[in-house]
Amino acid sequence: MATLSVTAAPSAWAGLRNDLIAAAVIAALGAIGYFVYPDDLAFLIRVIGLAFLVISLDLVTGYCGVATLGHAALFGVGAYAAGNFCLAGVTDPILMLLIGALAGTATGLVSGLLVTRFRGLPQLVLSIAFGQLVAALANKLSSITGGSDGLAGISPSPVFGIFNFDMFGRTGYVFSVIVLLVTMVTLLRFARSPFALMCRAIKDDTLRTRMIGVSVYPRLVVMYCVAGAVAGLGGALTAINTGVVGLDSVGFERSAEALIMLILGGAGNLWGALIGAILFELFHHYVSTASPFHWMILVGVLLIVVVLFFPKGLVNEVTRRISDFRQARAAR
Repeated sequence: MATLSVTAAPSAWAGLRNDLIAAAVIAALGAIGYFVYPDDLAFLIRVIGLAFLVISLDLVTGYCGVATLGHAALFGVGAYAAGNFCLAGVTDPILMLLIGALAGTATGLVSGLLVTRFRGLPQLVLSIAFGQLVAALANKLSSITGGSDGLAGISPSPVFGIFNFDMFGRTGYVFSVIVLLVTMVTLLRFARSPFALMCRAIKDDTLRTRMIGVSVYPRLVVMYCVAGAVAGLGGALTAINTGVVGLDSVGFERSAEALIMLILGGAGNLWGALIGAILFELFHHYVSTASPFHWMILVGVLLIVVVLFFPKGLVNEVTRRISDFRQARAAR
């Protein structure tokens, strides 16, 4: 018989400790990336932007069990919104992030109202249809999106009026790491909330949650809005740093890549989403450089290995095995 996976929230001190650890880990990863890739910070900025998309996807797929292959629409709309406001004169990067998050939230609301009404295959098909609709509109509305040429000329003002976005990406990288740190800590606290725990219960057993009086549909829509805000934030961050938004930001390929990253790291775990994005992009970066024409074959092999030996994702499997090891030592 299926059981609900709602667990007790940690104490206030334990939650604060977890937040501090999370902040320290992300700061350490950011520092390592800066010193390992000092001449390729644009690559790391791309990884951070995609990490927002994967984390957003985890909120609806890993936490709520919503099957979607059109999630890039939320990311791309956030990027286009931030870019258009920048071209209209709103050049403050903080405001651009806020605009991207609001645009992503609105897109998540529309998408969530449609997609979460169904389950299974119809849900997946609707998510693809929504993503393709947004991609088609982005291609046709060239006056807003730039069409196939992309939306170019995005030039944000200095952060707090002091730190200019330089051509080497130093300011953009530090800015991106700080935004990721704040967002990740906030979402980790959100993941421990009763609302997020109930969403996990909905994923595990929708019928039982309905029987105890939980309104399933509104909760899923709200979670979609939260995910839209995170994806829109990532899209705006990408637009700020790259200065251009292309059709690939809303394409089906971007959605499929995000799902692959989530499977690699492990769904239902925000750390899994983050690590999955990092590992996939690193693998892509090195393998595509070594074998430009056959790297997709190696990606396929990697996914087969992960699914066969780490079916719940690398982070989830490693965490489980460490827990089993500790329990075995305590039982001795």
